[in-house]
This record gives sequence, structure tokens and C-alpha cells, in this order.
Amino acid sequence: MRSLLLLTLACISAFAEDVPTQMTVRGKELYSEDFIKPLAKHTGKANGYASGFSGWLIHGTGPESRGGQWKQVEGRFQGSENPQVKHPATASYGIQYQNIILQCQVRLEDVELDKDPAHGRKYRYLQLRATNEKSYLGSLNIHGGGFQINKDDNDRDGPDKLQVLATHKKALAVGQWHTVLIEIMGDEYTATVDGHVITAQHAAIAQAKHSFMIVTGPEGSVRNLRLWEAKPNADWPMNRTVIAAANNPVAPGKPIEKK
Repeated sequence: MRSLLLLTLACISAFAEDVPTQMTVRGKELYSEDFIKPLAKHTGKANGYASGFSGWLIHGTGPESRGGQWKQVEGRFQGSENPQVKHPATASYGIQYQNIILQCQVRLEDVELDKDPAHGRKYRYLQLRATNEKSYLGSLNIHGGGFQINKDDNDRDGPDKLQVLATHKKALAVGQWHTVLIEIMGDEYTATVDGHVITAQHAAIAQAKHSFMIVTGPEGSVRNLRLWEAKPNADWPMNRTVIAAANNPVAPGKPIEKK
């Protein structure tokens, strides 16, 4: 047991270095969680999944619940969906904010996917969502084929409800930890995964936010979570240009079209 604890602490120490920011700079640290001690029960009356509470709200904690399940093991927060109804595991950390920086590590667990096309989940994913009182305003969706920034469209239903604002086709290995940094400032949302950066802009992102939500299926984990207040970065206009050029390369020999 002692050796396991030392190994866990060593992993935390190795992760102590902060990932470089692009759009913002780190202000005051707001929260730090290594998922070693049991999470304190949330305070306040929850209004749906998004607002009215502080601390961690675990959605669906009993065997009869529709939602998936969460457990803490060896310094990670691991969620698994409800296999009967294919409902993902969801958990929210209630905190009021406008601009914020989130850093953590995520892992898509190597579990067998249901191969039944009528009922099975054909893919693994983990989402980190910024929410207002009713829905989510910006979400980093991490899956085996890459990652993307999404927004919920409350005026639509079905497949068209999800707006893809930016995407990066960087294959992410299953069963391995990937380092994530999310920056939200005003109406912009920037995500860095293993050093690869995407950014998006949408008016809804600027709304007041009430929580960060983790969604995963069929099984995924988070560890070493940190939150800071986000401050303006004077280098952001230049960094944004570099990110845009990296994600939209011009083919060799092809002239740049003038608009």
C-alpha cells in the first residue's frame, strides 16, 4: 500500500509542470484535485446538472440510476456508462466563472465496445463541458480519432443539435494518458491536447458559466485537475495566427488565394 501511494504521489509530482497557455495567462488558482481523497458532497440545491450548487455533483450514483457510475482509484476519477441504456457517466464541478483555465490528464479506457449495431457504442469519448444554467456553451470532445470543440444548439434536436466549431484529427491512443489544457476568455475557446492546439469563437461562449461537466463512455478517466482564473495574454493575436496557419496549411507550390 505504501509503495502504491508513493507511486501515485510521484505521478502527481511529475505532472506538476504547467502546460504553456496560448490565449490567456494563469491568474489565481481556483481549485486543485488529485482524486486521492473522497470528494466532498456538493453544497446548494442543484438546478438540473448545471447550476445552483458548489463542489462535485455526481449524476447517477446508485445501481438503479439511469446515469453511469464513477469511482476513484489510484488517483484517477474513472467513469463508466450504464450498459443497460448506454447512458454515459456524467459529473459536474459547480463553480461560477466567466474566464477560466482548466488543465488535466484524460484517458480513454481500453474496454471492449459493444459490436451490436442496433445497441452498441462504436466509439470511446470523453467530454469536458463548460455549462450555463441550462446547457453547455463549449465542449472539448476527445475521442480516438482526435478532438474537437463543440457547442450545443438549443434550437435544434437530433444529430444537428451539435455544432462543431473546430476540430483536430490527431489520433489519440487508447489506454494512455493525454494532457489537456482548456482556455476560455470572452467568446473564445482554445484547447490544447498533447501540444496540438485548436481554437474557436462563438457568442454563446461569453455567457456566465456555472460548472464544468465531465461526460464519458463507455469508460474514461480524469486525473490531476487544476483550475485557474484566466487573464488576458498580449501575445494572443500572434498566437491565434500561428494556430490558424498550423491547422490550415497551404499545399507546397500552391499560391495563397487572396480574398
